[in-house]
Amino acid sequence: MTSTDKATPGKRLNTYEISESAVALLDERGTVVAWTQAAERLVGYSAGDVVGRSAALVVPPSEGAPTISAFIEQCRAQNGRSGTTAVRHRDGRMLDINHRISMLSGQDGTFRWLVSATDIGTLSQEAKNEWVRESLLTRAPIGIIVRDPQLLCVWANDTIESHDGISRDRRLGRRLADSLPGFEAEALEAVMQQALRNGTTAFHEYRAWPTEDPHREHAFSASYFCLQDADGKTLGVCGISVDVTGNQRTRERFAILSQASTRIGSSLDIMRTGQELADLAVPVLADYAYVDLAESIPFGEEPATRIDTMSGRPPVFLRAGQASIHPGVPESSFAPGETVSVHPTSPLARVLHTGRSHLEPVLDTSPGTWIDHDPARAQKIREYGIHSLMIVPIIARRAVLGVALFVRTEDPVPFHEDDLLLAEELITRVALSLDNARQYTREHTMALALQRNLLPHRLIGGTAVEAAWRYLPADAQAGVGGDWFDVIPLSGARMALVVGDVVGHGIHAAATMGRLRTAVRTLADMELPPQELLARVDDTFQRLAEEDANAPDQTPTVVGATCLYAVYDPITRRCAMARAGHPPPAIIGPQGRVTFPDLPTGGPLGIGLGIPFEAVELELPEGSLLALYTDGLIETRDHDIDVGMQRLAAALAQPSRSLEDLCTRATETFPGQAPSDDVTLLLARTRSLSPAQVASWPLPSDRTAVRTARHMAARQLTEWGLEGLQDPTQLIVSELVTNAVRHSTGPIGLRLIQHQVLTCEVFDTDVSYPRLRHARATDESGRGLFLVTQLSRRWGARSESGGKVVWAEQDLDFAPPRARASGTSPGRKE
Repeated sequence: MTSTDKATPGKRLNTYEISESAVALLDERGTVVAWTQAAERLVGYSAGDVVGRSAALVVPPSEGAPTISAFIEQCRAQNGRSGTTAVRHRDGRMLDINHRISMLSGQDGTFRWLVSATDIGTLSQEAKNEWVRESLLTRAPIGIIVRDPQLLCVWANDTIESHDGISRDRRLGRRLADSLPGFEAEALEAVMQQALRNGTTAFHEYRAWPTEDPHREHAFSASYFCLQDADGKTLGVCGISVDVTGNQRTRERFAILSQASTRIGSSLDIMRTGQELADLAVPVLADYAYVDLAESIPFGEEPATRIDTMSGRPPVFLRAGQASIHPGVPESSFAPGETVSVHPTSPLARVLHTGRSHLEPVLDTSPGTWIDHDPARAQKIREYGIHSLMIVPIIARRAVLGVALFVRTEDPVPFHEDDLLLAEELITRVALSLDNARQYTREHTMALALQRNLLPHRLIGGTAVEAAWRYLPADAQAGVGGDWFDVIPLSGARMALVVGDVVGHGIHAAATMGRLRTAVRTLADMELPPQELLARVDDTFQRLAEEDANAPDQTPTVVGATCLYAVYDPITRRCAMARAGHPPPAIIGPQGRVTFPDLPTGGPLGIGLGIPFEAVELELPEGSLLALYTDGLIETRDHDIDVGMQRLAAALAQPSRSLEDLCTRATETFPGQAPSDDVTLLLARTRSLSPAQVASWPLPSDRTAVRTARHMAARQLTEWGLEGLQDPTQLIVSELVTNAVRHSTGPIGLRLIQHQVLTCEVFDTDVSYPRLRHARATDESGRGLFLVTQLSRRWGARSESGGKVVWAEQDLDFAPPRARASGTSPGRKE
């Protein structure tokens, strides 16, 4: 049985030597009876010049064969001849050629000589030796057929019978289709007709199962030459075929491995890589194939050196990919992603335990084999005629990731050792891609877990803002990034809003993000204004980068970050903000008008550009919406930032919606597209404190200020119904005002704020911050701030225009027991 497979004419390893050969047909006396155009191109003689004349015209005499008759006798004694010789060109010069002379038999015992030659005179001596050593004309058994214009066989050599199994009696005088009924001859005869019609050479490849090896498919390369008489009239076609199975299999092997390099493993997705392997194997290598991976591999866990298949519990795998020549993969009992168990007596178990491949050219389905213990697979084997099997372990870095199985059903040729070698080489390449994907998945999972742990789990907006957020990690191609956000309570009911983005992806970016978030929180506690805070963070980032660069075996992977820092005051409804290379915030008014304020850009953190950071202060109506985000929300591979900002504005232009709804709408501004970078959105709806919640008084710069402050504070607490806090508050006011009187020469102010806590603030013109001291038992002073610490939940100081503010906070529903137990007098001073 033979099948044809049309190939594009061209040079394919050494087979072009046949297709480009000069061919001539001689009778038994050495007279030229047919000529080809290729022969004319080689020696310069046309068919009219040589047909009917002796071949001695172009073949000069030699010592061993002084006449053409002697030369023919030598060929008859040797049943042909091959090698290198010299021939005479029409212009008189001698050509070095590689040639082969073959005897062709015809009907009634007649014979002819077919001469095929290729010019090697232009090659170097080294190349010439290589040419002769590898030449198909001198080494390979060549099948030759000469057919007349009606494609009836008139001459053939003995080798051709071993190619297609057709005897001389069945071949001579018949067309190809008549010689072998059922033979798919249309393609081959079409190529012959092409050579006859054009008077040139045509090339074709086909597959067959020769009589010497009927169980193994062979590849043949055939060239067809148009034979002409002295008048240039077509006499017939000469076909020369050579078995190129080795070359064909080498080309197929390289083609499959080349496809593996380009088609498999580019996604860094484990399950997808497994499916790509199965898709590549079918149908070029198998009729059905599947890839099973150890259950932990798709989650990035470390693989085992060997998988235990001998314990009571069978190993469990995940079906990563499968493919079949039949639609729907009916040979499989499992779908991709489902768990698969391996029976301990099956070849799969042996392969997993030993780490060595298993080849079963003819699958043994007789009773008593492992199939009897696996009924589900046994049914599939019999139902779909699975007759040949290969199992290859997937091993990377000496650890078993899983197993790949290849079977043949429709293809009658069983697997051979060369098929197993190809499968093992293919798996070796794919195993590295799978392990890379596994390690990437592991790092991606770790980075994502680290990032989620470093980001806030709950936002508390206090009385200043109502906050909501969205964080969407980048897709698997880009990996986790370094986005972060935060809402930080400040003194005086104010709230800091932060969004930042570390350059890069992966665990290093996530770790750097955590360090920056900690730095911002620490500096926020120092009550720094936005521009100064960014300057301090920039210095910190640069120092961290320098430390990482100087650390041994440390490769710097993060080179910068952007950040937007805003502080909103619900008393004044003013918001101060500054940015470091970050996109501007979106501000949505209560009526839905969206603006992007023109903030000075500032340089990214850690770059060291030396650009000063500048802050802008805006007054926001109550109910305004602040949107802080990273560039992943507004920038994609297909759209620039301007388009993204317009889409974001349209999504947020309905401030009456809930913040959760707005977050959802805003993060779907590019529907159907996976994010190429982390997406972070922080929404804050502003609130304001009622004037009834704030009380402030100017105080004289003398000792009477303490008594006045205590009196004002007690009266205000009574109005607010907070009489239980009068004693500790009076003590706190006494200590803070006393310090202000001592160290300030300008005006002094007292302010009480009732929000989620009670805040006491004292303003003075001294820029020096107070410092907590631990007084000794014999000291008469130094206990003021210590008492404030004991009486309040927290205290601190911040810069204000013209001076500073020292503040302390108390819980509204808790009068500190330490204050009641201290026994200190309300009038005690530092």
